[in-house]
Amino acid sequence: MTAGGLGAERVEPAALGRRALLRGVLLGGATALTAVQITGCSPSQSSGPAPESTERPDAAASPGQRVLLAYFSRPGENHSYGGRTNLKIGNTEVLAEMISERIQCDVHRIEAVDPYSDDYNETVARNVREQKADARPAVVDPPSSIERCDTVLLAGPIWNVRSPMIMSTFTETYDFRGKTVHPLTTYAMSGLGTTERDYARSCPGATIGEGLAVRGEEVREADAQVESWLRRVGVLRG
Repeated sequence: MTAGGLGAERVEPAALGRRALLRGVLLGGATALTAVQITGCSPSQSSGPAPESTERPDAAASPGQRVLLAYFSRPGENHSYGGRTNLKIGNTEVLAEMISERIQCDVHRIEAVDPYSDDYNETVARNVREQKADARPAVVDPPSSIERCDTVLLAGPIWNVRSPMIMSTFTETYDFRGKTVHPLTTYAMSGLGTTERDYARSCPGATIGEGLAVRGEEVREADAQVESWLRRVGVLRG
């Protein structure tokens, strides 16, 4: 897994072998985000092609766009700079907080009905089972609608090269036609992984915009990287 949970939230099956462990996650305070039940989207402060498309929009987002930030994050035992550390706040949640502090957006935390274990190895094993079964873990209190949102920021860790299967549960619940979707990940080794391709498949009719990948161990120092990306994709202005 990579950031947001395991080793910066990296979860890899034993069959693939243990990759070199990365350096440790910097411990730092971060205020936990409060999940917001979404029935609509707020306009961005400073102010979206066809299924399977990964085309990125040429123009910056409009001043009145409404933004939803939906994220999944797992605290607990994680890989960290060659060892392991226990995260009170998952790396993806730290990233989501940075974003929500900089733009006006609705925030929804994606949570599993059957919570993922704090134990790294148990989560690795569960992730392997879910990927092999192409599972769709049930989600707690999903938003009733995302119809009024123009832009959706989908944030999660990378576990064994892709987003956790619960992200597919979320994306397949809604109609993303006409919206712009930006993948965000926290990772140990795989960057955005397969998120752009996966979201293009599970969000038919959406434009898949530029993504952001932040190494889990470095997320607490990623302020400049996050701000630059927000400005580049047009949701942060001024």
